[in-house]
Amino acid sequence: MRAPRLALAAAAVLAAEGAALVVFALIEMVGLGAGDAASLPTALALIVLTLIGAAALFAFAVGTRAGRSWARSGGVVFQVLAVALALAALTLQPVSWPFVIGVGLPGVLCFALLIASARAEVERSAD
Repeated sequence: MRAPRLALAAAAVLAAEGAALVVFALIEMVGLGAGDAASLPTALALIVLTLIGAAALFAFAVGTRAGRSWARSGGVVFQVLAVALALAALTLQPVSWPFVIGVGLPGVLCFALLIASARAEVERSAD
């Protein structure tokens, strides 16, 4: 019975990360409308890629909740990238601790939930 709860928790974190990317894209759109972009094509590409990432995270959330291995695999890749981004942010001076914690902590948490969910799924199917 652990797998569905773990899958639900992992799906919730993935969906929250997707929502955060949507908010980030909206902030970028407001900045674009205010004329803050140095390069219009680059700003548009960033917004589109951010929305694609958000859509992928939402799809992984739905798939993880349904117990699909492809969704857990995709979610794990996103979490590894998030943790790598947070660790890379530690090299910048001054260190932006809210960013490091806001990206790194959910990445580590979701990574652990996805791995635990996959292991529980294997144990459940073996019984």
